[in-house]
Amino acid sequence: MNKIFLYISLTFSCFSLRAQIAVKGDKVYTMAGEVLTNGVVLLKDGKIEKVGVSLKIPSGYTVYEARVVTPGLVDARSVVGLSGPLNIPIDQDQLEKSSPIQPDLRAVDAYNPDDTLVGYLRINGVTTIHTGHGIGALVSGQTMVAKTKPGLIDAVTLVPTEMLAMSLGTSVQANFTSPGTKSKEIALLRTELLKAQGYEKKMGSKDSTKQPARDLNLEMLVKLLHGEVKALIYANTATNIMSAIRLAKEFNLKLVIEGGAEAYRVIDKIKSANAEIIVHPTMARPYGEMANMTMENAAILTKAGVSVSIESGYEGYVPKTRVVLFEAATAAANELPYEEALKAITLNPARLLGLDKRIGSLEKGKDGDVVLYDGDPFEYTTHVCKVIIDGKLVADNCR
Repeated sequence: MNKIFLYISLTFSCFSLRAQIAVKGDKVYTMAGEVLTNGVVLLKDGKIEKVGVSLKIPSGYTVYEARVVTPGLVDARSVVGLSGPLNIPIDQDQLEKSSPIQPDLRAVDAYNPDDTLVGYLRINGVTTIHTGHGIGALVSGQTMVAKTKPGLIDAVTLVPTEMLAMSLGTSVQANFTSPGTKSKEIALLRTELLKAQGYEKKMGSKDSTKQPARDLNLEMLVKLLHGEVKALIYANTATNIMSAIRLAKEFNLKLVIEGGAEAYRVIDKIKSANAEIIVHPTMARPYGEMANMTMENAAILTKAGVSVSIESGYEGYVPKTRVVLFEAATAAANELPYEEALKAITLNPARLLGLDKRIGSLEKGKDGDVVLYDGDPFEYTTHVCKVIIDGKLVADNCR
């Protein structure tokens, strides 16, 4: 019995030692201040213990070295985990086409943490994803936030319900007979939100006989009306962006514009509406509603004082996802300042998701999510060498 106890104790001790990590970088982008030269990040028990220059590394810490170190990357909007790599019905759960308005659908009920694409993003430095039901329905469902580390759904989920995904434009009209026009899209949304207001009023009746039966769709819309979740509205043209802003103003919604290909045309309107924005992938293809997109979109918005997050979005073809690191690099090559490009895939989306006390920067007490590179992260020939999530090494690509 004593031998068994001793074995368990030794095993636990070894695990604890492995959980203590020191990351040394020629350059460390903390996203919480100046870039550190010869910086050190100490990780203990899954959290960041200390960050500084030329720190003394305690004994028992596993040491990893890199040319450049950044926080774990945050994908501001994805459908990975619902949209898999096979491009066949069995792994495509990102869009339910039985109705154009389905706010009751929960991403957490469909998310597959074992999806090959989750692992693909992980080895490319993406440690957190905001994912869920995709574009193509007026209200496609609820989004969620998850870590890309291996594990079951409960272990990787940070936020089971983050935002309510909505879409305006041709992607909706292609999937449903009604709505078939822009006006009908907004009319249907306004009608449902008015129903939700009436539903809430009736549910508040002291006479239980006057209370309606529970309606999961309307319950979720009531949460939207109360600002418990944000309205994530996919809109690319200036016309659709303005419609989203009017809708948000009428019902006092917390608005996040996704895509925003023509956002540079209506910057003042976006700012006056206090709308947040997740811009399209920098290397998106300019056709249809994105015909007037520009690779300088993120740079123009940032210069105007708009906080920008960059998304991987949705790809209709294999491999079914983009990597935000490459999209941010292209934005940096198109006039977005270097550190602002890094912020667009770290601290900015963390703030957008309300998770900046845990992720998005390298600061004491935050989650131990760290990425190590053998060169400039935005250089095409650079490799993501190691990825650490919650203080554990989950990818080792440069052995």
